[in-house]
Amino acid sequence: MLSERKPYKSDLDDETYLFILPYFLLAPEDAHQRVYPIREVLNAALWIGRTGSQWEYLPHDFPPYKIVHQQLMRWFERGCFENLVHDLHSLVREDALKEGVPTVAIVDSRTLQSTPESGGRAGYDGGKRRKGSKIHAAVDTMGNVMTLLVTPGNEQDREQVYDLCREVQQVTGDHIDVVIADQGYTGEQPQIDASLNDVELVVVKRPTGATGFVLLPLRWVVERTFAWTARFRRLSRDLERLQSSLLGFHWLAVSVTLLNKLKPILGSLA
Repeated sequence: MLSERKPYKSDLDDETYLFILPYFLLAPEDAHQRVYPIREVLNAALWIGRTGSQWEYLPHDFPPYKIVHQQLMRWFERGCFENLVHDLHSLVREDALKEGVPTVAIVDSRTLQSTPESGGRAGYDGGKRRKGSKIHAAVDTMGNVMTLLVTPGNEQDREQVYDLCREVQQVTGDHIDVVIADQGYTGEQPQIDASLNDVELVVVKRPTGATGFVLLPLRWVVERTFAWTARFRRLSRDLERLQSSLLGFHWLAVSVTLLNKLKPILGSLA
């Protein structure tokens, strides 16, 4: 099943490709309108995500960049990577001998530096002293992503509590009991927004008098998740014109991270 070209480090291996293929078949694999192998289109998309290259510089041994871009946008629109992540999430938890559905979530945000492509989505984040777009994430205690939101950088973290809690409840079937957050989520309204979704919001505060970096209980988990996604150079800054593309590349990065965790057992699952 390997291509005739020399492989790239970001390429899918046989076991991984066979496992994820059903999530990306918007049409039959042998459909008459399909000119380029779906595996090569996926490999090209992963290469773009990993390297952060401009689309026009996609290597010539991949399908044409316009073909790859159009297909990737379709996958993003259909939520293909997001659906894959939710199923992988359960498998990763079960492989770690945990319940398939979590009851605790941890929330935080990361601000990506804006670029000319960001347009009106960019806003100044006073806390990070950076103009850009905010990625809000809710993860479980293992750092597995459950939901993602994008807002301008000047929107407050506490204002996203309702949407984050609503999304994690939808994804988990109302299994989340507690959401853990830092001091950026303090206030009466965030508590109300959480309770409207049958969630208890627990704000973990820095010890009184502490200076410099302080490792807060469970708070480091979501920071580690952001560090994982930051390894994908496409996510080093906000390079996307469309908000859906920015979200889509995050789901792509998360899916690759989870697939790597499951690599030892993928052969038996495909």
